Amino acid sequence: MSTFPTSITCTSLSFAWPDGTAVFDGLQVAFGPGRTGLVGVNGSGKSTLLKLITGELTPADGTVRVAGEVGYLPQSVTLDTALRVDEALGIAATRAALHAIEAGDATQEHFDVVGDDWDVEERALATLGELGLGHIELDRTIGEVSGGESVLLRLAALLLRRPDVLLLDEPTNNLDLYARRRLYAAVEAWSGVMVVVSHDRELLDLVDQIADLHRGKGAARSASVEGGGGRRVGEVTWYGGNFSAYEAVLVGEQEAAERMVRVAEADLKKQKRELVDAQVKLARRKRYGQKMFEQKREPKIVMGARKRAAQESAGKHRIMHEERLAEAKERLDDAVDAVRDDDEIRVDLPYTAVPPGRTVLTLESLEMRYGARVDGVFDLRGPERIALIGRNGAGKTTLLRTIAGELDAVSGDTRAHVPLRFLPQRLDVLDDELTVAENVARYAPAATNNRIRARLARFLFKGAKADQRAATLSGGERFRAALAALLLAEPAPQLLMLDEPTNNLDMASVRQLTTALEAYEGALIVASHDMPFLESLGITRWLILEGGELKEIAPETVGYSA
Repeated sequence: MSTFPTSITCTSLSFAWPDGTAVFDGLQVAFGPGRTGLVGVNGSGKSTLLKLITGELTPADGTVRVAGEVGYLPQSVTLDTALRVDEALGIAATRAALHAIEAGDATQEHFDVVGDDWDVEERALATLGELGLGHIELDRTIGEVSGGESVLLRLAALLLRRPDVLLLDEPTNNLDLYARRRLYAAVEAWSGVMVVVSHDRELLDLVDQIADLHRGKGAARSASVEGGGGRRVGEVTWYGGNFSAYEAVLVGEQEAAERMVRVAEADLKKQKRELVDAQVKLARRKRYGQKMFEQKREPKIVMGARKRAAQESAGKHRIMHEERLAEAKERLDDAVDAVRDDDEIRVDLPYTAVPPGRTVLTLESLEMRYGARVDGVFDLRGPERIALIGRNGAGKTTLLRTIAGELDAVSGDTRAHVPLRFLPQRLDVLDDELTVAENVARYAPAATNNRIRARLARFLFKGAKADQRAATLSGGERFRAALAALLLAEPAPQLLMLDEPTNNLDMASVRQLTTALEAYEGALIVASHDMPFLESLGITRWLILEGGELKEIAPETVGYSA
């Protein structure tokens, strides 16, 4: 951590939801100057911690102290569509006072409102320009801007306030590549205290340190990029450097932890063998002593003393070996606990295979709702992997929904030549009232219950987890269940379409998705703004929806075109 004075200090922080689910119990954490990436699996309490810092939630116990003003960008940004842009930026009153003074009204009240902020309009326009919103006028209403632009507007309002502490919760969700680049630049230029919760690798590579939040694991291990080791800080483990450095340390930690497991397992086997050997030797001595006693080869008093000494020695010997065995088991448990529980999906999906060259999808002179179109004939052949990119509102979701048959085309034709499945952003392929196994059975009605459960286990829904109702699943679990339902469907999908699949997924869930898609042998179309994820899929063609038209672009131009 930084050696500068801390700006956020959480002491003995405890919090639980109304249903009794504990999130924190005595959490100790402090954030100092610089950019901190707060990471952890879904449900570890990252967003909850930010809300406790802002005062939006009240802890059951403990204290939160913040030095200075806090600016907070929540995960879901909702702005009143009737608001003007200057109202959303929080400068409407100052602006009105300025205009009144410029018009000749020298009322003291106007000067009090303006204070020293005479350049507020210039600063506002400059900030909007830096975030790529230079085309938005201050008198426009929020209803005229896109969802991604409203997120950047909220960020612009925070930057104009110049808070001492800036908290960002998944700020790149639903932002297109262009808007993400603008946000990255703003984060990189930030010189105060920043805590950012995100699964966006590019964003996390801009931070100065990583705080890894563990839920329900007590005191966590600490490490630093320079040399490992460090100090325990409640349920948070600190790592110096950005996300790439953090991952490199994790790899080393994981390898060391796995070596310790192997050593502990070998020691446990050794202690078990030694205990058995000791028991055999003691049994032999006991039989020999009994034989001597029966044959009365020594005086009774000597044999009695020898028997008592042997029993006492045997007892001590047994206790010593049992203690060593218990210690070996404890060392093994500690070693296993040190290995991260990053289970990966391991599935074989041979029935999804598509022969090279086979036509999978045809789009012909397609005109869709809201003006997007595909000119001429577009064919998808064989097991191609297509990335569909474009700015927010360009029509990517509309195109996928039209191909899936959820929306009617205005004109033209779309023909899928193989079984297809579509996973939308809202994951509404699941019935919340059914269990995970029952949801999969809806898509594979001919499959036996045993077959469904065996295949679900490979999607990490083992035993009782397969009987959880969909409504009770976490975000990552829900996504995994929806993906399982589609990939295990019968007939097997040979064309799979995903719409922004990594939104709201933690890093472990993104890795699980990637490994599942590695086993998928059919054609794939993925609409996403998450470049590292797309690049991990082995994309063969890049398509962009721009100006209402679908075009193919070269991979090297992707970062500049979208």
